[in-house]
Amino acid sequence: MTHSVLVVDDEPHILHSLEFLMKHENYDVRVARDGEAALLAIEEKCPDLILLDVMMPKRDGYSVCQTIRANPDWQDVRVIMLTAKGRDIEREKGLALGADDYITKPFSTRDLLSLVRRYLEPDEDPA
Repeated sequence: MTHSVLVVDDEPHILHSLEFLMKHENYDVRVARDGEAALLAIEEKCPDLILLDVMMPKRDGYSVCQTIRANPDWQDVRVIMLTAKGRDIEREKGLALGADDYITKPFSTRDLLSLVRRYLEPDEDPA
């Protein structure tokens, strides 16, 4: 079964890099450039995992995460927040709002892929 990933980021180079990376891993990938577009994409087709930037126009990642967790139909969606905000308080806020994990930019693509695999393919993880 192919897992689906929604990449949400307003920075074009990050968006395209993550899209390429996830497609290279054979995930079904869609992208959104802001929080409102992300929620529309989730309503259209609920992904298995969301890579969610925190600082975006229209609606920030915290608000998007909170909306996802408030919807019972989306409870199984994994959310990994990606942000330049690395302070503990921001991390705690993201996790408190329902994010499964929180990665600060810049990040290692190897670490990100390992984390994505851990959430999407827990039975296939060799570790």
